[in-house]
Amino acid sequence: MMNSSTREKLRRYADEYETRSFMKGDPSWFMHQVKGAANQEATAFMASALSFGARSQFLPKIQWLLDCARGNMDRWVRTGAFERDLPPDYSRCFYRFFTYGTMNAFLRAYSGLMARFGTLGEFAKAHSDGDALKAVEAICRFFAENGSGAVIPRNAKSACKRVCMFMRWMVRDGSPVDLGLWAGFIDKSTLVIPLDTHVVQEARRLGLLSSPCASMCAARRLTSALSEAFPGDPCRGDYALFGYGVSKQAEK
Repeated sequence: MMNSSTREKLRRYADEYETRSFMKGDPSWFMHQVKGAANQEATAFMASALSFGARSQFLPKIQWLLDCARGNMDRWVRTGAFERDLPPDYSRCFYRFFTYGTMNAFLRAYSGLMARFGTLGEFAKAHSDGDALKAVEAICRFFAENGSGAVIPRNAKSACKRVCMFMRWMVRDGSPVDLGLWAGFIDKSTLVIPLDTHVVQEARRLGLLSSPCASMCAARRLTSALSEAFPGDPCRGDYALFGYGVSKQAEK
């Protein structure tokens, strides 16, 4: 049970940090630079897929993809135009352990999904029963079964931080950051907190987690704890934990 002091602290930080200024230097910025729901969705998915490691390294890679797409990520993927920029037989490193060929396989799978379902949102709607975790599991399974088990986790046993972050962007409505494009068919109360080592660290400082491991089990435990502070919208706690981390850094 979360004590009242921690609950109020988290709510205060969420109020302070869930603002448009949060997007400065954050991958969520990219989906706000394009127009059209399908294009925002595709841009968000591509941005989330590369959002690991140092921001100074992955943010320019996301921008490069958006530049290649000429601002229309949906069309770039849907039409196969990405083949010109990310050839399948090119083994040079694109980012970290992803080669150009790895990215090509990922985009071929994504393009195939679009051809079958229209958008990733329509795919999630058909496979989620309104539950965000089911959507995460379905997305991981689809890419693993369609020749791209590298960029998207093969299953939801890991924390699936990037996919859960994408889900937060798509499902949470009424936010200056999150788009809420899928709010009509996935319940935001079912979202799972995007969990990485930094979030684990802040959660442990607050006594919300005991384990140092960033697993899906830990993510679900933390989400349950955060629902005490944010009933029906536990992923608002993502902003609160970010703000708490900033405050701790400032104290050093």
